[in-house]
Amino acid sequence: MVSNLVYSKNLFSGTREELVQILRDTLSEKRFQHVLNVEKSAIELAERNNGDRERASIAGLIHDYAKERSDETFITVIKQKHLDPDLLNWGNAIWHGIVGAELIHDELGISDNEILTSIVKHTTGDVDMTLLDKIVYVADFIEESRTFPGAVEARKIAAVNLDAAVGFETKHTLSYLIDTDKKVYPKTILTFNKWVAE
Repeated sequence: MVSNLVYSKNLFSGTREELVQILRDTLSEKRFQHVLNVEKSAIELAERNNGDRERASIAGLIHDYAKERSDETFITVIKQKHLDPDLLNWGNAIWHGIVGAELIHDELGISDNEILTSIVKHTTGDVDMTLLDKIVYVADFIEESRTFPGAVEARKIAAVNLDAAVGFETKHTLSYLIDTDKKVYPKTILTFNKWVAE
């Protein structure tokens, strides 16, 4: 059961209930429900793929911690932390993962590299993805409230093959960006080349 999941002190200094309360106080109701759903999907994927339930729970809960922050907040962090200046050319869709990991580290005290890396990669994917990276990437895409075309198929694929689900999600996301004439972050193309085109 998720509610009684106990976190190791080296991953998060408090209990799951305390982390959930922080998120309840920080996020809109819709976003809060989304992160609970992603946590549930992440734990299920971790159990199915011999992953770490604890890390999957934490990463699922915090993956959108910074999603509702202002552009000014992200820009300030990019400049203060001397992150890649190219990030300034993007927006929230990219920032809330890459820059959000910095806010998570500083504000929540979460320093586990595996968790933080999964947050960085959860919107763009990557050529090299750990099991946790793939779990968070896919869980965000398939959580139960998602109703876009392909969501049901993505859930079926994820239930059988996590790598195939990474490929399906990446192809779906890239197709959406192209169809809607949106800018494509370079790492998303590299992710496509690795997980779809190979």
